[in-house]
Amino acid sequence: MEESQVRAGTRGTRPETVFDWVDAAAADREAAGLTRRLRSRTAEDDVLDLASNDYLGLTRHPAVTGAAAEAAQRWGGGSTGSRLVTGTTEAHTELERELAEFCGYEAALVFSSGYTANLAVLTALAGPDTLIVSDAHNHASLIDGCRLAKGQVARAAHCDPRSVRAALADRTQPRALVVTDSVFSVDGNAAPLAQHLAAAREFGAALVLDDAHGLGVLGPGGAGAGAAAGIAGQPDVVATATLSKSLGSQGGVVLGPERVIRHLISAARTFIFDTGLNPAAVGAALGALRLLRAEPGRAADALRVARELSTRLGEFGLDTTAPDGAVVSVRADDPEHAVRWAAACRDEGLAVGCFRPPSVPDGVPRLRLTARADLTDDQIAFAVGVVVKTR
Repeated sequence: MEESQVRAGTRGTRPETVFDWVDAAAADREAAGLTRRLRSRTAEDDVLDLASNDYLGLTRHPAVTGAAAEAAQRWGGGSTGSRLVTGTTEAHTELERELAEFCGYEAALVFSSGYTANLAVLTALAGPDTLIVSDAHNHASLIDGCRLAKGQVARAAHCDPRSVRAALADRTQPRALVVTDSVFSVDGNAAPLAQHLAAAREFGAALVLDDAHGLGVLGPGGAGAGAAAGIAGQPDVVATATLSKSLGSQGGVVLGPERVIRHLISAARTFIFDTGLNPAAVGAALGALRLLRAEPGRAADALRVARELSTRLGEFGLDTTAPDGAVVSVRADDPEHAVRWAAACRDEGLAVGCFRPPSVPDGVPRLRLTARADLTDDQIAFAVGVVVKTR
């Protein structure tokens, strides 16, 4: 259609019809079983929650909620501005110092979310002169960061260092990043980080790993996947993580060489122009981190529960993953089956995640169970019984 025809066809459109296309898109999603709906929960929800990312069971721990309340009372309900203006408190600096020390990196920088942390790293460390080699199953925040960075993106086969090496070997750009989740949120499998770093080094690239699902679960005492792989603190490694999973709070963090952190402070738009993480979330994350350091066995407990869930579900013939982290997924027949299955679980008193396209990169819908470190044997048995009963 010619441009003049397009203009003529839209002239005089009634205001109430401008968003008619939204209704058509909604109908298509409904037909495909991909409609998403918000569901409010009460503070006293009595279902067993295996749908959250509260891997260590710290969200409601008194040490965490108490630290959040104390920080809010001291600093206020909000951080009052961007980190570069008024939004950096002494608590922010303290959290960054303790996170870097715990995870084994030179420095850290806290963001308002893990999503903004990933956008910051990719847009500030990559550009049109950069090749970004991205795992095919990477999280949406990494994919969006790759798009915003405006570099050339090569999609590497999932967890395949040979594919990474092949992409890097063909590059013509002066700079390159290898980007991967450390533990993938759908199946809970871990990336071969040491092999990825070896491939990156062979071709002069840096490694960026999103440790959202590794922090608090993998590595010595939960120090993360970078520590588990022996690559934390290396001069060519940058990690991101969330504070909203194992640490039971909210926010994100970038960990890496001090010069990279300094660069982000001056170049990352999601740091410069965003309001700083609120004090209560900072306090909660600090409280959770200190509790984890005092009780390092919580990380091992989360892994034990995950493997127990996977083994027991597999014994009943369900198609489950062998988890490397605290995520256990169970394959469903199709998106509508996954939705009905998750709803039936809730009706029986068990909350589970329901993952459908586009959240699953391979197009296979799943139930996802969070293996919380504080689950009892009775709760594990109950969860397995409900999933099996409702399948």
